[in-house]
Amino acid sequence: MSKPVALITGASRGLGAELAKSLSSTYHIIAVSRTIGALEELDDQIKKRGGSSTLAPIDLINTNAVAQLCRSIFDRWGKVRLWAHTAIHAAPLGPVITIDSKDWEKSIANNVTVLAKLIPMVSPLLQEDSKAIFFEDTTIMKKFSSVYGATKAAQIQIVKTWQDECKSTGPKIYIAQPNPMPTAVRARFYPGENRKELQSIEKEAKRLVSLLKL
Repeated sequence: MSKPVALITGASRGLGAELAKSLSSTYHIIAVSRTIGALEELDDQIKKRGGSSTLAPIDLINTNAVAQLCRSIFDRWGKVRLWAHTAIHAAPLGPVITIDSKDWEKSIANNVTVLAKLIPMVSPLLQEDSKAIFFEDTTIMKKFSSVYGATKAAQIQIVKTWQDECKSTGPKIYIAQPNPMPTAVRARFYPGENRKELQSIEKEAKRLVSLLKL
């Protein structure tokens, strides 16, 4: 019997990669990211665990590429049992009065527009018993992170609305709050932090997977 499919958007590094590895024992992983080298490394690690993956080196901003991916998933597997969205763009820190229009537009495109287009394209692949998980950042700095904070908040508001709309019909939508981890994004926000005191990304991924009650 073939494994159910888990779609990980933003799978090449950090939490996305660790989720993919943690889920690979029970799911066939479809790993999506722009970074082909990191995806190939992830594929090697999944294979060492006895799992399998399909790599999709695409830019989520490219609507046509995402649509083609979703069509390919439908043609081959018919459905997705689990979708985890970890892709995020963290704009440079700075005061509100120094917001750069290019940083703002890039953040809107990657953090808000991508998700607003992804949900309508991925949702036909999700069935009543499927699950989708998104990640709320509760550790956002109060100062100097206006662009990241605003676009992340918009992303989560979209998910919360979708969550309410799906309560009686499915799929089950989860919004998780990861503990602080030594990710590249956090390193930009807290450059002097002792990363050894943070929860390992691997352990946190396993904790988050357990919340899904798979």
